[in-house]
Amino acid sequence: MRIIIAGAGDVGYHLAKLLAYEDQEIVLIDLDQEKLNIAANHLDVFTIRGSSTSYRVLEEADIANADMLISVTSSEEANLTTAIIGKHLGAKQTIARIQNVEYLYDKEKLDLKNLGIDELISPESLAAREIKRLLKDVALTDTFEFDNGELTLVGVHIGEESPFVSKTMEEVSKQYFDMHFLTVAILRNNETIIPHGKHKFQVGDHAYFISLKQGVDQILRLSGRKEKKLPIKNVMVLGGSKAGIHAARRLSGKYAVKLLEQNKEKCLELADELKDVMVINGDARDVDLLDEEGIDNMDAFIAVTGNSETNIISCLVAKNRNVRKTIALVENIDYIHLSQNIGVDTMINKKLIAANFIFRYIREGEIVSLTSIHGVDAEILEFIVQAGSKITRYEIKDLKFPSNAIIGGVVRNNVGIIATGSFQFRPMDRAVVLCRPECIHAVEEYFK
Repeated sequence: MRIIIAGAGDVGYHLAKLLAYEDQEIVLIDLDQEKLNIAANHLDVFTIRGSSTSYRVLEEADIANADMLISVTSSEEANLTTAIIGKHLGAKQTIARIQNVEYLYDKEKLDLKNLGIDELISPESLAAREIKRLLKDVALTDTFEFDNGELTLVGVHIGEESPFVSKTMEEVSKQYFDMHFLTVAILRNNETIIPHGKHKFQVGDHAYFISLKQGVDQILRLSGRKEKKLPIKNVMVLGGSKAGIHAARRLSGKYAVKLLEQNKEKCLELADELKDVMVINGDARDVDLLDEEGIDNMDAFIAVTGNSETNIISCLVAKNRNVRKTIALVENIDYIHLSQNIGVDTMINKKLIAANFIFRYIREGEIVSLTSIHGVDAEILEFIVQAGSKITRYEIKDLKFPSNAIIGGVVRNNVGIIATGSFQFRPMDRAVVLCRPECIHAVEEYFK
C-alpha cells in the first residue's frame, strides 16, 4: 500500500513507525524539516517538506496512486482541506484529525464523505473513551474485553506477596493447573517481554493476562493485590481541557463527577455545558483545595490538564489520599513506561491512542480488532480463522509461531478457551494474539 501521512508530529511519527514494520510505502509531509530529518533517520519513509494543502506537494507525493491519505497535522483546517483535496486528486481513502467534535456528531448531516473525508478522528474524544474503559475495574491497571467478555485482557502489578514471584511460567501452570488465564506480556524496567516457559515473574512486574470470566478473580488473588472489588462511584477530573470535557461528559452518565478548572470564566462556561457535572474553580496544584473538595472520598482521579508534570504529581497526591484508581494524561510518550515505577496506575497519551486507532484501518488480512496496551511495545490482535489457513494445520505447539508473539485465547461457538499447546484451530474460531509490532506481518501469514 502507498500511504501518505500529512504531519510529522507525535501522531504522524508513531503511525509511520507502526507502518514501517509492515513494509508499506510511506510518504511523510511536513513543513518542519527537523521533524522530517528525525523521521528519515529512524524510519524507512520518504519525506517531503511543504504544506499538505498544496496541489504541487500532493502531486509530488503521487497522491493519484495513494491507497490512503492520513492528515494529522496540528491544524484542523489544514487536515480537512488536505483530505478534501487529496480525495479529489485520487486518494482512495482519507482520514482527517479534528479538534471540534461537532463534526463527529453531525457527520451525516454535513455529508463529509461526499466532500472527500472518509473518516474523522479526535484524539481528545478517543482519550475520553479510553479513560472510561480504564475505569471498569479499580484493581486492574488495564482491561479490555473480547466477544462480550468471553475473553478479557487483564493488567496487574505483581506484589511482594504474590505466589508467582520467582516462579517460571511452567512452574505456575503446574502449580495452578486449574487456572483460567494465560500470561501474554510482562513490562519490566521499560522492557516488554513476551513470556514463554522459562521466564520468571519478579516483584514489581507489570503483567498482562488473557483470562476467562472466572479467571479475573484468580489473577487478582495470585498477583498479591488486596484491593476490595468495590464499584467506582465518585470521580474527580482535573482540568477543563478538551480531553477533560469529553471525559467528564462520558463519565457523568455513570458516575458522580467533579471537575476542577483553574480559569474562572471557563468554569462558568463548563457549568452551563456539563449539566450533570459539579464544576469547581481552583488551582490543580493546591493540595488543600483537593482536600477541601473531598479527594479522599474519590474512587478515581483523572488528571488531564495541559501540563504532564502537574497531572503526574496530582495523581501521586491522590494516591497518597488512598484514591484507588489514578489516570494521568501525558504529552511525552516516554513517560508512559514510568507509571509502573512511580505509583500512577495508568498514564495515557492521546496522540498515541489516535495513532493506534488509525493503524487498524490499514491492516490487511482477517484482523477484526487491534488494541494497544499503555506502555507496552506490543499489540493485541483478534483474528477470524479462515478455512485452509496455516493456523489450522497443526496443534499450537507444532506451528513454529513467531517467538515475539503469543496466542492468548480463542472464542469458539461464543465460548472462551485458553489456548494451550495441544489446541488446534478450526475455521471461524476467533483468536486473540499478542505480538510485537515487528512481527504483526509474520503472524498475519498464519491467518490468511
